[in-house]
Amino acid sequence: MITITQLEYIVAVDTYRHFATAADKCFITQPTLSMQIKKLEEFLDVTIFDRSKQPIIPTDVGTDIIEQARIILGDTKKIDDIIKNHKNTIEGNLKIGIIPTLAPFLLPMFIGDYIRNYPAIKVEVEEMVSEDIITSLKKDKIDVGLFVTPAKDDKIIERPLFYEEMMIYANKDHEILKKPILEVKDIATPEIWMLGDGHCFRNQVINLCEMHDLQHQELPFEFESNSLETLMKIVDKEGGFTLIPELATQYLPAEKMSQVKRFTNLHPLREVSLVYSRHYSKNKLLDLLAKNIQSIIPKELLDSSKGTIVEWH
Repeated sequence: MITITQLEYIVAVDTYRHFATAADKCFITQPTLSMQIKKLEEFLDVTIFDRSKQPIIPTDVGTDIIEQARIILGDTKKIDDIIKNHKNTIEGNLKIGIIPTLAPFLLPMFIGDYIRNYPAIKVEVEEMVSEDIITSLKKDKIDVGLFVTPAKDDKIIERPLFYEEMMIYANKDHEILKKPILEVKDIATPEIWMLGDGHCFRNQVINLCEMHDLQHQELPFEFESNSLETLMKIVDKEGGFTLIPELATQYLPAEKMSQVKRFTNLHPLREVSLVYSRHYSKNKLLDLLAKNIQSIIPKELLDSSKGTIVEWH
């Protein structure tokens, strides 16, 4: 007979790709974990993991079994969710993954109040790029992600929260600030500072101005950052311009707002969503998180009709 415990063990090994680490995360000894997985393999008459590879990887049939195991475990967790909803209990662990271009601007707006309002919820937050959030959701390393959609992945569910405009932040002496009419084609120049590979905001900028082959030949040096705040400081010091999301302007001092400019022919938006896997079981915690975030977001950011959504895939 297949047991829930055995399914938990194979999912853990797939998640961490290491028997000892998986055993540690499951609070058991490695021999116990290995024995239970071996029993499962013998019962099913298949090999779930290729133990000759380092790190350990699932076999083809093992991959399918593990995917089904994740669905079963997710459905099992829903029983606990049903009980908590019935008792109106607001507690549990909530692991959140958030992209770096959201974290410094969105987190300070809601996380403190959320923790204070629901002290029985233990919140863990980790910054990671969008692709890593998607992978972590599928492997149950996190419960929910906060990033830009659409992600176009049928294994996750997207719940749009708000829509922030993509704006230009330029050096105070840059000519782009003097343009009475600013169009998207005006930013397709080598003077733009970009985030590094892996950031969905970088991909949105590329998709927006179709500048795949541009080089930073007119800038004093070539640099791709993982931080929008770093790019903005370099713009101030070295010239040029970059694109920033609308929430970033909430933290700019009044004298810096003159360095922010909107497009006149198009209002490019990025759709920010809560994302979670299809077998997500903590619906009450998710609902509370979504409502908390939307309650503190400026009302104008809740309207998707104010511009055009720019995709990053």
